[in-house]
Amino acid sequence: MMESWIDAQWTKERLKEAAGMFECDASDARKLGDFENYVYEVKKEGAPFILRITHSSHRTQIELEAEMKWINFLHRHGLNVSLSHQSSTGRLVEELPGEDGCFFVSLFDKAPGVAVKVNSDHFGEELFEKWGSLTGKMHATTKHYRDPSSKARMAWDEDDILNFDRYLPREDEEIIELGKRTIEEIRTFPQSEDTYGLIHSDIHHGNFFYDQRDGDLHVFDFDDSMWFYFASDIAIPLYYSSWSKHGGDPLHVRSAFGDGFLRSFLRGYQSECPVSKEWFLRIPQFLLLRDLTLYSVFHQKWDLANILQGEKELLDGLKKRLEQKEPMVDLDWEAIYDNR
Repeated sequence: MMESWIDAQWTKERLKEAAGMFECDASDARKLGDFENYVYEVKKEGAPFILRITHSSHRTQIELEAEMKWINFLHRHGLNVSLSHQSSTGRLVEELPGEDGCFFVSLFDKAPGVAVKVNSDHFGEELFEKWGSLTGKMHATTKHYRDPSSKARMAWDEDDILNFDRYLPREDEEIIELGKRTIEEIRTFPQSEDTYGLIHSDIHHGNFFYDQRDGDLHVFDFDDSMWFYFASDIAIPLYYSSWSKHGGDPLHVRSAFGDGFLRSFLRGYQSECPVSKEWFLRIPQFLLLRDLTLYSVFHQKWDLANILQGEKELLDGLKKRLEQKEPMVDLDWEAIYDNR
């Protein structure tokens, strides 16, 4: 949920004004999300669009404009991403004043298709390979992206949520130290145009739609896009698929699923963008970083004094795995790479 002090400023009147900036009708707006942004489905000339409202405490206007320009670059080069539209004044991002800070407004195409649930018949090898192909094509295309605005997107280690001392309690000293060591280890990885660039950073199955008419995938929600290693965008789908499908199961069950998922995903990815064995073997560090990041962001977002039972179980599970150094999946990485 959005922080309460931001939520107190957000009103139906502001929503109507935000939609009007892009000549949209919000009278029957449907809220789709409110975790880090307010996301609504609105109408424009009878067609559905996605209106996103971001508070200035979360992103700056220049960061958001950089995100929109990259999305539209990918769209121009044939990627199935949700195009960002200009407002009635020709801007990709509009500003709406608030009592404390301001709100930034942007509009996107609504992706065709439907979300794929982990219990769906479509959640299998064919989808995983297409998922990998889409991710690989995104990386291969981005390697040629030269717009100076892209530098406005933060580097991965500038993310405030990695300030574990700030968000985690003192009793989690062991996890805090693990987080610091993990960050320092990843900082030692070499950077080049083939290994490091703008990435989506959150390509899980909730951030794309599957279009049953042609079998294509359409990715959206680039809010977490940042400068990071491309290998992280391989780790994230593996992480969330294994967790969503078998989060309550033992490590060997998650790992058995993860092995099959990654083999299919990697076939698709390598068809569009090569990844070396050296980088593939670094994926476990990116999986661990996602564990640490989620543990930190949940502490930031949730009121732990009034936490819901499901949230408590999720947080306790993460804590236990981090303390026991149990990974999301434990795979034979070399065998998967050599026999994909």
